[in-house]
Amino acid sequence: MILTITAALVVFIYLALRLRGNRRQRGLPHPPGPQPRPVIGNLLDVPTVEPWVTYTQWEKKYGDIMSMQVLGTFIVILQSPSAARDLLDKHSAIYSDRPVLPFFQMMDLDWAIPLARFTERWRRGRRILERGLRPSMTALYHPTQKAKVHLFLKHLLERPERFREHIEHLQGAILMAITYGYDVKEGEDRLLEKARALVALAAATVMPGALLVNDMPFLRYLPEWLPGMGFKVLARNGRALSKDVIHEPFAFVKGTIESGMAALSMAREILAEHPEPESQDHIAMALGSLYSDTTVSTLLSFFLALLKYPAVQEKAQAELDAVTGGHRLPDYEDRPRLPYINALCMELLRWRMVAPLVDDVYRGYFIPKGAIVLANPWAALHDPAVYPAPDTFNPERFLTPDGHVKDDPLLTTVFGFGKRICPGRHVVDETLFIVVAYVLATFDVRHARDADGNPVPADPAYMGMQTSKPEPFECSITPRSKAAEVLIAAND
Repeated sequence: MILTITAALVVFIYLALRLRGNRRQRGLPHPPGPQPRPVIGNLLDVPTVEPWVTYTQWEKKYGDIMSMQVLGTFIVILQSPSAARDLLDKHSAIYSDRPVLPFFQMMDLDWAIPLARFTERWRRGRRILERGLRPSMTALYHPTQKAKVHLFLKHLLERPERFREHIEHLQGAILMAITYGYDVKEGEDRLLEKARALVALAAATVMPGALLVNDMPFLRYLPEWLPGMGFKVLARNGRALSKDVIHEPFAFVKGTIESGMAALSMAREILAEHPEPESQDHIAMALGSLYSDTTVSTLLSFFLALLKYPAVQEKAQAELDAVTGGHRLPDYEDRPRLPYINALCMELLRWRMVAPLVDDVYRGYFIPKGAIVLANPWAALHDPAVYPAPDTFNPERFLTPDGHVKDDPLLTTVFGFGKRICPGRHVVDETLFIVVAYVLATFDVRHARDADGNPVPADPAYMGMQTSKPEPFECSITPRSKAAEVLIAAND
């Protein structure tokens, strides 16, 4: 009992000191936001379902820069592109850092480029990724992407009800092939499952309030047998995962290079440019940072959009048929002649998305050192003054009256800002195009039907804090024709 009371008192004093340290300085206020409660701050105000929607609604009350405090951690939310670019682009040297998270330190996860501090090691890893993912290089991966998407079509034909699982497999198969020249096995693949598990663990523990040790770092030094120390077991498991995600696929590609059997991949090309041993740890850590599940969410939204907006599907299919004649699958070379498909891909990026992103003064506000700064592109990309009826899926908003694709600088915000902009954005764009084109050329996506023949509703919530995915939903996926079945069944 005495131990419990003492521990509670220590926690209270620690949080009170943290909150005191975040008080305004130099006579300047913090950005506005909901009124914090004693000790816990705005912990109870943090939305857990579609937080970007709630933040967008708060913009009407607090403006396009607002703040919260959660267990002593100061969070700034940037609601407009101008606010985000002022801080994250124009002051990128200040706002390109990441907070120190004790749990990630315990997992030895400081190597991961999206999570790493703004250090020379991060800059070196970032240069590796940018070189390996430059447009002239990503074009070489088109045959790999097409082969993996063709296999995805076959999976949809065989087991359409498992489309979510097929999408997840496709995402991993493309990334592992491009990064390491590694062919992901059917069903569960050990290397892919480890990467997924590490990403899921990081996503579940990154936000303030997710783990008490991130807000009270001294907890990491307490013995594991104490109540509430379960995070230590979690960190130990995460540390083993972290090590495997870096080294196992890298060892695979080095082995294929030594045997002369290495397929085209980022790893092969980068190792050819930097064979020196001292570079290999940097390369291995940079490449291990590439796995992400963001494209999974976008492709799930694609299937949801098709069943909710059948007219969009029909118009896209008509455009594809006019180009291919229905006798072949579309190709990257067809892209200039497929403006509606391109606009559909742009609308997918706008329609459903979330992007996160430290001491500076901005617009007369004081932003404490160590604050977490989050950009909310959703607010701008769902502004009805810019995108009428923003919740409606409408590719034509990205087309000119004469049917050409419009350039929309705002859309780039889905990939982030400043020095932290997504290095894989070109691969994402090319993957999204070929998946959309292949699926629309070969399948019809409609509402599933219940036992009485009635359409099954599909209006899933989007869950997640850093990246969002729709909750499970049902749909019917059937080949468009016998000719489409032949295209799907054909060998690559």
